[in-house]
Amino acid sequence: MTKWGRELKPDAVWAEYPRPQFQREQWTNLNGYWDYAIQPHEAAAPQKWDGKILVPFCPESALSGVKRFVQPTDDLWYQRTLNLKPTVGKRMLLTFEAVDYSCIVSLNGKELGKHVGGHTPFSFDITSAMKDGENMLSVRVHDETEGFQLHGKQTLKPQGIWYTPVTGIWQTVWLEEVPESYLTDLDYNCDYAAGTITITPKHIGGASVRIAASINGKAAGAGQGNGDITIKLIDPQLWSPTAPNLYDLKVELLDDKGAVLDTVKAYTALRNFGKQKNANGDWTLMLNGKPIFHWGPLDQGWWPDGLLTPPSDAAMASDIQFLKDAGFNMIRKHIKVEPRRYYYHCDHIGMMMWQDQVSCGKGINRSTNGSSPKWTRLAPNPTDAKWPEAEHEQWITEYKRMVDHLRDAPCIAMWVPFNEAWGQHNTMEIGAMAVAYDHTRLVNVASGGNFWPVGDIVDQHRYPHPDFGENPARFKDFVKVMGEFGGHGWPVPGHLWDT
Repeated sequence: MTKWGRELKPDAVWAEYPRPQFQREQWTNLNGYWDYAIQPHEAAAPQKWDGKILVPFCPESALSGVKRFVQPTDDLWYQRTLNLKPTVGKRMLLTFEAVDYSCIVSLNGKELGKHVGGHTPFSFDITSAMKDGENMLSVRVHDETEGFQLHGKQTLKPQGIWYTPVTGIWQTVWLEEVPESYLTDLDYNCDYAAGTITITPKHIGGASVRIAASINGKAAGAGQGNGDITIKLIDPQLWSPTAPNLYDLKVELLDDKGAVLDTVKAYTALRNFGKQKNANGDWTLMLNGKPIFHWGPLDQGWWPDGLLTPPSDAAMASDIQFLKDAGFNMIRKHIKVEPRRYYYHCDHIGMMMWQDQVSCGKGINRSTNGSSPKWTRLAPNPTDAKWPEAEHEQWITEYKRMVDHLRDAPCIAMWVPFNEAWGQHNTMEIGAMAVAYDHTRLVNVASGGNFWPVGDIVDQHRYPHPDFGENPARFKDFVKVMGEFGGHGWPVPGHLWDT
């Protein structure tokens, strides 16, 4: 147990608002004890329950109170009651921040929908399915962990650098009541040289959107419109690891008479990530038009008591602050998508992020399904895996969901579609897609993986000591980075679960 796990109170689990960049005042946290059952995949709904599970911790974790593996041949079922009171002129939204891997959600026996993909949020409008008083919410989860399914470091046989599987709900579940006309999303673009931030609101209904920006409590600009809204900032303050300046936004959806229909609190930053040639003719990483050296750990986000789920928000924030205090300015978030509040803390503390896509396959000579090619690192003329069409399309879907989910976070400097050769396939196609899908960040198409000339980065992995190796002309158009090195172990007596 971590100290945060020991201090955990079941009636106040992950009590913070889960979406800090798009926040309303009224919401209901559904974390806490739910009924659970594990039974064969082909079985119908459980007639009796195996016990209680502490959501959002997975059954394999200690903090869930269950400590049981769910096999690929099983389904994990959840159930809990909700006391609801429908409000005329309002809609009720149910959000799961993450469920690994595929699930079916029902309310009062009515199927709300299905979701496939274990690492990003999804929501259902439950207004027509809910009733006044007691409602029954149920979730059925299937998780095969391996194969073409994107699972990162999870494995059915944990050992070495491969970790305990995570099944089912592993991030916050919550309810939010919204008006019939409401804001659904905000997208951002900025011009740091001009000192402007452009916000693109998305909404259902309403006539226009009004936005007021402030920094440290002082008014910084405002705008109104229906479409892109550009705010010229007063005395523009740039975001960087040494000065993580953030602009708070009050965003209001208005009707045609100017009355406020919906209000959210948000934040953004004025900053630009890019690349530029230096005096030696080498490409270098840039922040706000100035060179910056990225220096940070390969952070895998696994916890001894919660597995993929940190024991608390404070525990998660402590990791980031520790790394900042240790002198790092960047974290490579390794084949995991963290809870949204992780990126909130990075934004506020001042920590740049390289964000990996969750991988599939186990790398060199470990893939049992042909999902990964032979790992040749930066050697010329690599081979590429070719995935079946359905599995490839699911990979693309999950990548785009990750980018859509996190693109608003100011801290994210780089997208990393592949780690080494794990699940690396169709690299030129995927690299071109990634570059086109978000032109505001750099793309490191395969960190340490087989090199293909696409994206912005050529990335070497060497253990234990950093050594880029040869520097042929085919790398001349790319920023050269050491994506991984080190890997020294320090076993501490009393902190080993398997000596």
